[in-house]
Amino acid sequence: MPETRDLLDLTDEELDCWLKERGYPRYRRDQILAWVFDRLVTDFEDMTNVPRPMRSDLSQSFHIACSKVVAVRKSADDAASKLLILLEDGQKIETVIMRYRYGISACVSSQVGCKIGCAFCASGASGFVRDLTAGEMVGQVLAANRSLGSDERVSSIVVMGMGEPLDNFDALVKFMELIHDSDRTGIGYRRITVSTSGLVPKILELASLRLPVTLAVSLHAPDDLLRNRLVPLNRVYPVSTLIEAAGQYAETTGRRVTFEYALIRRVNDSDECARSLARLIKGMLCHVNLIPLNPVSGIALERSDRVQAFHDLLQNEGIDVTIRRELGIDIDAACGQLRRRHAEP
Repeated sequence: MPETRDLLDLTDEELDCWLKERGYPRYRRDQILAWVFDRLVTDFEDMTNVPRPMRSDLSQSFHIACSKVVAVRKSADDAASKLLILLEDGQKIETVIMRYRYGISACVSSQVGCKIGCAFCASGASGFVRDLTAGEMVGQVLAANRSLGSDERVSSIVVMGMGEPLDNFDALVKFMELIHDSDRTGIGYRRITVSTSGLVPKILELASLRLPVTLAVSLHAPDDLLRNRLVPLNRVYPVSTLIEAAGQYAETTGRRVTFEYALIRRVNDSDECARSLARLIKGMLCHVNLIPLNPVSGIALERSDRVQAFHDLLQNEGIDVTIRRELGIDIDAACGQLRRRHAEP
């Protein structure tokens, strides 16, 4: 049997072309998508209103990715769940489900591993393996929906899981287009957030698409000396260049940029760091999200005990700032940790 394609990676045009080549009417596409995205089936034989010969054709041509969840960890308060998903090639990725008062969010991975090598991150600790396809990213959302049960669905997406999303740019954009489609999950662009460690050319390319997607920049330091230590990519795209690109993104899209700032004890949590950060971004359409550092096995960095003080100083400087609500610290919340625990010896 020839290798099959991932049905989740197909656009409407590609699926329509397949149907037309085999003489099937256009309305069959709606039926297939309803089974996959509404009823969450993973087996074409379950599509009972599709003719049996067509089900056979589908199974010979396609498969549905990311359907196998091999481990689940749930927080004690049921506010977060982490899924470890087995891919077709045996690699594993993580997806996190987070409950908020405004709905349920899925934190989606974009790569197996990561190239960036940030000092406090578990995702790249085992190295980079490969990019995910758009279909594998869509599959994570469907896996999350299956995990939630029949009365709940993911209503927002943060592409902040394993990997650097803008390093997998084409698949990321295709994923957002697919997930936004009303015949799939219908999640609005304004309910999608994309994180980046600072790939400046891709920030500008994303801005040029003028999608109303929120950009979250993993900043973590207000100057090059400190950021070079924490985010090696800063040696290529220094702070001033990154801030300029973020400002252009906000201006082009009209969307407020979020600056993620993981507070690390005695590293980037001083009053001077807070004042420098305020000076750096003052006047920009932005907001700062302070993150109490998630502990990561094997990484000797500690969470700051000055989170509130840092918040108050930024606020007094006129910066819009929040402290991220902590979800799932008891389930290895930092991206990549569950995968490392389940790695083959």
